Amino acid sequence: MSQPMASLSLILGLALTVAACNSLGSSPAGSATVEKSLYDRLGGKTAITAVVEDFVGRVAADNRINGKFANANIPRLKSMLVDQICQASGGPCTYTGRDMKRTHAGMGVSSSEFDALVGDLVATLNKFKVPEREKNELLGALGPMKGDIVEKPMASLQ
Repeated sequence: MSQPMASLSLILGLALTVAACNSLGSSPAGSATVEKSLYDRLGGKTAITAVVEDFVGRVAADNRINGKFANANIPRLKSMLVDQICQASGGPCTYTGRDMKRTHAGMGVSSSEFDALVGDLVATLNKFKVPEREKNELLGALGPMKGDIVEKPMASLQ
């Protein structure tokens, strides 16, 4: 797997893993209602596939960050992202990948580039009218990962 492909894939996958964990136990104590998984709340594999399709296209068109993905096998990237998000959100898929720090080592990702990627994700989530709760879970999970991804905290976009 190329570094750029692994980068985007792991950003989303780990974000969803943390988001899925954050959603567990969110029902009031003693509640008889079972919380739906993030996978179900996102709309399942069909919805995840549509979001990934739009998001990857948006990143590819974003001149601020698309250079980081120039050598990526886009069809494979999309497939991996779908499986990773599906699994991380409690769905039936399986994905195996590297941790964020190893994946991004030496890539020179700047804070501005990370923020641009998050902005592209927000635009896609807004396009698909993802509810605020689910959107906040995803975005809240990205923040803590920034330290493992960004190697140039003060660098600006080129």
